[in-house]
Amino acid sequence: MRREKTKDMMLCGLFVALISVGAFMKVPVPVVPFTLQFLFTMLAGLLLGPGKGAGTVGIYILLGLLGLPVFSQGGGIGYIFQPTFGYLLGFAAGAYVTGVIAWRRQQVTYQHLLAANFAGLVVVYGFGMLYYYLMSNFYLGNSIGLWPLFLYCFVLAVPGDIALCILGAVLAKRLLPIVRRGGLLC
Repeated sequence: MRREKTKDMMLCGLFVALISVGAFMKVPVPVVPFTLQFLFTMLAGLLLGPGKGAGTVGIYILLGLLGLPVFSQGGGIGYIFQPTFGYLLGFAAGAYVTGVIAWRRQQVTYQHLLAANFAGLVVVYGFGMLYYYLMSNFYLGNSIGLWPLFLYCFVLAVPGDIALCILGAVLAKRLLPIVRRGGLLC
């Protein structure tokens, strides 16, 4: 029991670190920065399960809000007023959804993991685009219509995340059986 808790804490800490590092691996695109955060938040849900995966992402968000510069543009409580903060919230919800779908079956297939990743992707973009729209139109006073929102916050960013969904499914197919057996850190 104690060994299992230690393993879980180590894996959660590892994923908090990976998500933090992933925030600084950027590909410059307009409006929403493309980073590797999505890959690591998705893998947290796939490999740790829904509760631990979402909790790990929640710890990452909390650390950033407390002032650690772990977000792609820094950190601090003021980050909640940035229009892209919704994507961070979406990472936690997406990790949960991805984990629920992935852990529903004992034997997982590549297609099942890919479907879980795409479901998580929809959740992340749903949270991100809604938050961006609300912050832009009602807080910042920079009115944005639905077409520009769709173009800048989805069309320009999603091709890279689709590639990350495929990569995440390939990695999880190899790693999930190891994690479930408890052999990753043993």
